[in-house]
Amino acid sequence: MPAARAEAGQAGWLDRQALREIALRHQVCPYYLVQEMARWVDVLVGDYNYWFDVSAWLHGLALQQGWRATLLVDEAHNLVDRARSMYSAELDQQRLVPLRKAPLPGLAGPLQRLWRAWNALNAEQTAAYQAAASPPAAWLAALQGCVGALNTCLNENPQGLQGPWLEFYFDALHVQRIAERFGEGHIFDSHQYDLGRQRRSRLCLRNLVPAQALAPRMQAAHSVVLFSATLSPARYFLDLLGLPADCAWLDVPSPFAARQLQVRLAGHVSTRYQHRESSLAALAQVLAGQYRRQPGNYLAFFSSYQYLEQALGALRAEAPGVPVWAQAPRMGEAEREAFIARFVEGGRGIGFAVLGGAFGEGIDLPGGRLIGAFIATLGLAQLNPVNEQLRQRLQQRYGAGYDYAYLYPGLHKVVQAAGRVIRDEGDQGVVVLIDDRFAQPQVQALLPRWWPLAEPCPPALPGDYGQTLPLLG
Repeated sequence: MPAARAEAGQAGWLDRQALREIALRHQVCPYYLVQEMARWVDVLVGDYNYWFDVSAWLHGLALQQGWRATLLVDEAHNLVDRARSMYSAELDQQRLVPLRKAPLPGLAGPLQRLWRAWNALNAEQTAAYQAAASPPAAWLAALQGCVGALNTCLNENPQGLQGPWLEFYFDALHVQRIAERFGEGHIFDSHQYDLGRQRRSRLCLRNLVPAQALAPRMQAAHSVVLFSATLSPARYFLDLLGLPADCAWLDVPSPFAARQLQVRLAGHVSTRYQHRESSLAALAQVLAGQYRRQPGNYLAFFSSYQYLEQALGALRAEAPGVPVWAQAPRMGEAEREAFIARFVEGGRGIGFAVLGGAFGEGIDLPGGRLIGAFIATLGLAQLNPVNEQLRQRLQQRYGAGYDYAYLYPGLHKVVQAAGRVIRDEGDQGVVVLIDDRFAQPQVQALLPRWWPLAEPCPPALPGDYGQTLPLLG
């Protein structure tokens, strides 16, 4: 380690590849070398979790060393959902089945007690989804018994925990950590499901309001600067990120001008779930019509993979000559790069993607690589029991449950996706907003001020891909 540290100290810029090469030359773990070099660098670039997570090592190191750390938090709008995830924990009962069949020494009894406590909860539950104000004490105590027995196994045989046992151990520890921090921003919920004739459940200590967890992490820094193109409205982020009431708020004018962007509204199309099937033909006509008027590379965003596939099929039927490619679930790094590589300067086609996914933000396609985007959704979260719990809790605390749970997060995704079109001061492009709700004043008030007011889509032009399209706007 001393030799690796000395070489890294002379490198100046330690990116992922440089750190890996130095670590392997000296036969040390690259990740451990990162933690060691954090003590020596002036600027460290990393993910949110290194400071804000429950067990964030950078936060712990800063406290230990007494650092006056300044945090620069990019894309800070994402911190709300990321923090909810970091301060939540879930366990599935089915995970215990293979462990009970072949228990480690000393684990049979603790596992059996946990299994009985879990089944007792299942018997008491009266609906497939149920929420409570706090986790059940008996279940937590039984889980603690398992963790204690696993600690004993680990002390006696450090290599004894492997595979499913090690995964369960880490997950159970995380549940305990979250249980210790469980507060008014949390709920405990249970999802029951049938596995054959057996009833199982997934139990979750779910964070809904991360402010309580984030506020101490903000206060531990000497200063914090959060920035994003979608930090609006301010009250939403002040409430959910645990920011002090007197923090400074700077709204920086956009470097882009309204003349660079056309914002068009296809207000005759409804993307509401109950209307999607009947509006697919009209949606395909919007995509094909814009492409015929101005051929080039476009991104088209949808609220789910199912809706994406339906729209893709409709466009292929309407305009079979338009080149298309689509995002798929769980794409690997190489597949994501291949998707982006289709957007070449002067190219033509429409890439289909999911709003809020890998291609909805954080990618740069300047100039002719991308000339427009279709956004066929307001980005509203799915209506389900968990999101309704979130809405109710936010309504109780802030009096704006629907806006905080659905409207604001959805439109943040819309603005981020539209932001792929204009990336520098020389870009020109078009954004087509596809849904009648985009015409509502309360929705338009949440769109960037520099955007020109949405104008109706112009009449479609005849093209090489089928029949003449009807008037769209």
